[in-house]
Amino acid sequence: MIVRGNYGFDAAWALAGLLAGAALLVALAVLSYVNDVPAAAVAFVFGACYTLASVASHVYTTRRGRFAVWEAEMARLKGDEELLDLGSGRGAVLMIAAGRLERGRATGVLWGGRGEAVVRANAEAEGVSDRVEVVTGDPGDLPFADGSYDVVVSNQALRDLDGRERAIREAYRVLRPGGLLLVADVRHTQAYEATLRELGAAEVRRRDPGWRFWYGGPWSATWFVEARKP
Repeated sequence: MIVRGNYGFDAAWALAGLLAGAALLVALAVLSYVNDVPAAAVAFVFGACYTLASVASHVYTTRRGRFAVWEAEMARLKGDEELLDLGSGRGAVLMIAAGRLERGRATGVLWGGRGEAVVRANAEAEGVSDRVEVVTGDPGDLPFADGSYDVVVSNQALRDLDGRERAIREAYRVLRPGGLLLVADVRHTQAYEATLRELGAAEVRRRDPGWRFWYGGPWSATWFVEARKP
């Protein structure tokens, strides 16, 4: 897909830390070489290269990879669904979904109302503002009736919540019978899977979408948990 909106960088603080670490390792390599400690210089150069590779992975995922992965996931939409995106951030996944919903609608939920102007601006930039709605909500107490949506998605939005389990239960509550729940996260996906199984969800599975969704390397890989409501 061609990205026209402004979606920033995921976990910018982590990227800054990787860059700072690479700079420090380069400086240590230079100092080791100047002080005639070649073995240490080689080790520091190797560490700097490894860290810069992590930087490249993080930048790729943020700018290209996450879009490619979610575009592939949203290809399963028929185009007439009502879709809910929990914790939309700047709206990257919301816009990808809206682009597929020619006869449907995509609703994004923001925690505390932060970022609404950015999401609306991105919807205008992507040409999908007529299919996008933005609301402020509590992830543990969503302002929607039971069975309101055909699809509920969330991308990296639940990992830092204290009430993650409650948020998963709410996402399942607002899903219609036969509907799809799809959550991406770098942490807690096994807990999400367990909660969904406890709720009686069908077709529950946890899967790795691959290197395009690594934030620096396999140790910070994103996993998907998906399920359907019987």
